Amino acid sequence: MDLGSIEQILPREDLTPVVAFHAQQCVEKCFKAVLEEHAQKVPREHSTLKLYGLVQKHIALKVDPEILTDLDDLYIESRYPGALGLLPNGRPTREDGERFYRFAQNLYQQIGRTLEAGR
Repeated sequence: MDLGSIEQILPREDLTPVVAFHAQQCVEKCFKAVLEEHAQKVPREHSTLKLYGLVQKHIALKVDPEILTDLDDLYIESRYPGALGLLPNGRPTREDGERFYRFAQNLYQQIGRTLEAGR
């Protein structure tokens, strides 16, 4: 659902913070799915960096921690806006949104293949 939402709004420069929010949500849900699949307690945690630390012992993933950091920062800003969804250098650009989308999509596919193979 989050990836589908991104696909609909990705072309709109004014919605790049929303793109980042949905990308973060996709990544968070993917990591939590791994924990659930391995019968681990799923924490009430939104930090993709922290969740990534929890899933590493269960699944081998190629993940850029800098993107996780950006997604976490944007998620917090969008949930508790002072200035809606800003990166250190301002609003995410359309290129940032596309990068976050590709990252979330790739992670979703990696985890999906791994979980399917384990069944």
